[in-house]
Amino acid sequence: MNAALAPETNTSVRIERVDTLLVDLPTIRPHKLSVATMDGQTLMLVRVYCSDGTVGIGEGTTIGGLAYGGESPESMKLAVDSYFAPMMLGQDATRVQSLMARIAQVIKENRFAKSAVETALLDAQGKRLGLPVSELLGGRRRDSLPVAWTLASGNTSKDIAEAEAMLALRRHNVFKLKIGARGVREDVAHVAAIKRALGDQAAVRVDVNMAWSETDAAFGMAALADAGCELVEQPVASAAALARLVRRFPVALMADESLTGPESAFELARVQGADVFAVKIEQSGGLYNAQRVAAIADAAGIGLYGGTMLESAVGTIASAQVFSTFANLQWGTELFGPLLITEEILATPLSYREFALDIPEGPGLGIALDEDRVAFFTRDGLRRTISVAR
Repeated sequence: MNAALAPETNTSVRIERVDTLLVDLPTIRPHKLSVATMDGQTLMLVRVYCSDGTVGIGEGTTIGGLAYGGESPESMKLAVDSYFAPMMLGQDATRVQSLMARIAQVIKENRFAKSAVETALLDAQGKRLGLPVSELLGGRRRDSLPVAWTLASGNTSKDIAEAEAMLALRRHNVFKLKIGARGVREDVAHVAAIKRALGDQAAVRVDVNMAWSETDAAFGMAALADAGCELVEQPVASAAALARLVRRFPVALMADESLTGPESAFELARVQGADVFAVKIEQSGGLYNAQRVAAIADAAGIGLYGGTMLESAVGTIASAQVFSTFANLQWGTELFGPLLITEEILATPLSYREFALDIPEGPGLGIALDEDRVAFFTRDGLRRTISVAR
């Protein structure tokens, strides 16, 4: 009998249930970007329950709801509940790439939701095999990742004090400043003042989140280079404008929002549109696609940076697992999302020390949720019940 037509064996592990929930968490301070100001973070958590008793978890998160892109935690939940879950039920839980390819044929875009589902499937498979997700992705090359901290209060003196506190704790010595909401000259003055205050103790980078025109970017990048800034992230919206700006100034240019998966990575590499790629598992459409983006960058001689959508510990460790497999990670990572959130949702918190994040060694993602804390912060859950009771 043709193997492709052979009936499924009874021993395969099946997906029995897919659950989603929204979790609203407070942050330590407002996080000001050019596109939005965040006063909290909402997670879309997905759980995949399998017939062998394993349960995988994944996370979908955005920056500022729909201000950043076309998906929000609420839309991800709707998509997973209405479209992903019916396709997944009864499918072989061990054939992760095969299932994700089938989903991609039927569900277009929805990259963030796809990343959350793929993460949950890989977490379950790792637990099933007793292996970290990194080993399912080819094997980790590093056990910890350098982590930058983002300064985004918008207030120069507050940002300087925050950076100095991080240096004293030996938690971060690379700082990325969120700019673009003000005029270019004001932003440059803000960055220059912070770099002067920190001196050689720390590296300073900026993220403009596409807020500048090409003319503003040309002026701003030159001025930022003079101020000691070492990298400028996505100052303009289009890949074509990035390509016209790259290597004109003595500062690295990084693509972020222009990267939406392997196809866009290939096009940026083809036109030599960036010095660095900010790889994000959610923007890439999952962990496997993030590896494909990294491979394109390596082939083109483009540096790599492990980006974040300000995920909680679940998405952060999913990112860390895949970033640990990259052959090159020249610009480190910014996997600080859990540190921006005031509330712990893991049974055992992540370990940040000596300017780096330790990657768990346990099976799957290597983390476990504190289910009581998750229940408390679930939207319309225990927290709402308690507040009403008061």
